[in-house]
Formats: sequence, structure tokens, C-alpha cells
Amino acid sequence: MAFLNAMNVSASGLTAQRARLDVIAENISNVNTTRTESGDPYKRRMVVFEPRNQGSFQEIFNRTARGGASGQQGGVIVSEIVEDDSPLKSVYDPTHPDADENGYVMMPNVDLLKETIDGMEASRAYDANVTAFNAIKEMATKGLEVGK
Repeated sequence: MAFLNAMNVSASGLTAQRARLDVIAENISNVNTTRTESGDPYKRRMVVFEPRNQGSFQEIFNRTARGGASGQQGGVIVSEIVEDDSPLKSVYDPTHPDADENGYVMMPNVDLLKETIDGMEASRAYDANVTAFNAIKEMATKGLEVGK
């Protein structure tokens, strides 16, 4: 049933955006973490999305046109969570316990403004997937009412 596939697509978007929001919350909570378990400052993490349906557009189109519904079609998955390679921030604070001999502390490469904007974007994407899911559910309900 096509509406179930559409629900799966929306559900995958919900899952992916929730994972993104979790990583953003982790970044924000570690904005001042100068020492992790490895002894280095915290490095910002980012979520990488990947389409769940593998294959070219033509392959997907042909499979769908033939009515084939083998496996999951459409949607998104979190393929990996990577560390941001942007440079760490150097802040002068000679009283900090992690300061070097010149008084500089290496701070995480987390930008609070960027994380806030990313969080707003992820939240809106999550809301859009909820709206799509509810619209699909409503259409399925209306379709079942036709037979009454």
C-alpha cells in the first residue's frame, strides 16, 4: 500500500531529525568542555544523512512504475556522526586549569549561534514530517470512509 510507504518516509525523517536534535543538544551542552576523556577539547559533531533507497533515479522510477515494493523505498537514514574539523578556539585565560604556558585555553569549536539555528532548522523539519504523516493518516482515514 502506497500510503504505508509514505508513512515510512515521514517516519524516517522524524527519526533522522530527532537524531540531529540529539547531536545539537550534545554540542550545546559541551560548549565549554575543554577536556574530554581523551584529554582534548570537545569537538563539534554533525549528523550526515543518506537516502534510504539506494540506486539511481531511473532505477527507482522503473521499480515504482512496475509496482515493485520490495524492501524499504524512500526516506532517509543517519549514515554517520562526524566530528567537525574546523579549528578550535584559542581563548586567553591564564587562570583556567587547562591553560598552556602562555595562558591560552583551547576551547571547543562549537558556535552557539550556529547550533541554535541548526536546532531551529531540525525542529522545523521534524514538524514538517509530523504534518506530512498526519496528512497521510487523514487521507487513509478518508479513503476507508468511502466504503461506508
